[in-house]
Amino acid sequence: MSDAKGNGATAGAGAVYGLGFIGALVYYISTAHGFWDAVWGIVQAIVWPAFFVYGVMDKLNVP
Repeated sequence: MSDAKGNGATAGAGAVYGLGFIGALVYYISTAHGFWDAVWGIVQAIVWPAFFVYGVMDKLNVP
């Protein structure tokens, strides 16, 4: 059996990731200047949390 509390946490995280994915996809596709930029934008939209964490760590100067 699955735990209801665990499912709620997973659903919330999935919703945040999904909304972030849609927002990133719209942003990256709208700023693309060609086909390959659009393809790269799709890849960036899929892995946007990694770019976000990297940017935050870079600004905080975390090694």
